Amino acid sequence: MSETVLMRLYSGEDVLTTIAEETDDAYQCENIVVAVPLERGQLSFAPWAPIAKEGIPIRIAKDYIVYVTEPNPDLAEQYNGLFNKIIAPQKKLVL
Repeated sequence: MSETVLMRLYSGEDVLTTIAEETDDAYQCENIVVAVPLERGQLSFAPWAPIAKEGIPIRIAKDYIVYVTEPNPDLAEQYNGLFNKIIAPQKKLVL
């Protein structure tokens, strides 16, 4: 599947993640980060499970998720920049 999504968890956390696989009761998620509010309405990202082994998908039960939606395009671009080796701009250039 490999789709970047925004999830709101019942804990109140907003996380950005890449869904690697979906089953009837859970998502297998990779590269999960939590949005951390900063001053003046800015956001930063921090690892959601900082002590988990890197590179292993984490299963999040659908019962633990309030909603799943598309992230804000600017946030999605920042997120993808964290994990992609090649960064391609999403905005079209005017020549």
